[in-house]
Amino acid sequence: MIKKYKKGDEVIVKVGKDKGKVGKISKVINATDKVVISGVNISKKHQKPSQDSKGGIIDKEMPVHISNILAYDAKNKKSSKIGFKIEDGKKIRILKSSGEKY
Repeated sequence: MIKKYKKGDEVIVKVGKDKGKVGKISKVINATDKVVISGVNISKKHQKPSQDSKGGIIDKEMPVHISNILAYDAKNKKSSKIGFKIEDGKKIRILKSSGEKY
């Protein structure tokens, strides 16, 4: 699959319980085509105490499949698909709605 999303990209969730939420990608999992977005798809995890950490119920950000997200255009405040364009011999990512660099 073409790697359209990278760490630090601002994206919007388009389906699921967190539909419409905007966040930055904190981790990309290429093997399963999933991304972890900060503040999105949070679940509770019961953690046992260990030498390093105290036990309890913690909030954990779970991965979201890339088919369920779209790039977020902050200027126009809406979602957009990502396209590619060759400029000066380099392949760059652009937002299809506005044509700006992403």
